[in-house]
Amino acid sequence: MVAVYNQKKYIFIAIGMLWLFHISGIIGISLGHQEWFASRTALNLVVLFLILTFFYPLNSLKSWLFFILFGGLGMLAEYLGVTFGLFFGEYAYGENFGPKILGVPILIGVNWAILTFISGAVANHLSDNIFLKSMLGTFMMLFLDLFMEKIAPIFDFWEFSGGYAPIDNYIAWGSISFIFHLIFHFAKLTGKPLISIHIYLVQLVFFIYFYVYY
Repeated sequence: MVAVYNQKKYIFIAIGMLWLFHISGIIGISLGHQEWFASRTALNLVVLFLILTFFYPLNSLKSWLFFILFGGLGMLAEYLGVTFGLFFGEYAYGENFGPKILGVPILIGVNWAILTFISGAVANHLSDNIFLKSMLGTFMMLFLDLFMEKIAPIFDFWEFSGGYAPIDNYIAWGSISFIFHLIFHFAKLTGKPLISIHIYLVQLVFFIYFYVYY
């Protein structure tokens, strides 16, 4: 009983940290410290990854293999995008996502995997049908991307040629996300919906706020 209580306590501490980081970012950037907070984006993604690792949790070889698979495939798609203009349109990454491999930040691959896992975990609790769950997870990822795209060039995350994301970007995001979710659900991967929904919501609130702010 005590072990269960402690586990719940630590989960709520982790959730509190998630909101603290993102609300601090909202306040700090709104007060004129955009450059300082935007340059800490990579650190924020590392914190998300660590919280996912311990509280989702990523606690089996199977979950790690699929996490690496989604991250690797996400990196491959992004490499083809930035190098050859495939899938997403003409774009390039800025400096605030941390170290890059062949023009693609490593944490972008991590982000593809994180978003797949958390939206998949939430969708798991909304339906039992694999295709419907995959659609729900895809919608969550695409909905978040709609708000991210406007903010990305402002925070030096990435920028499209012409200044805005083309329709190809959203089609590719949706298509790749749907494939990832089909794999996720066919593999019967699971995770805690509580930590998953909070990881999703803190990002959604952050990007909606600045979508309106700017």
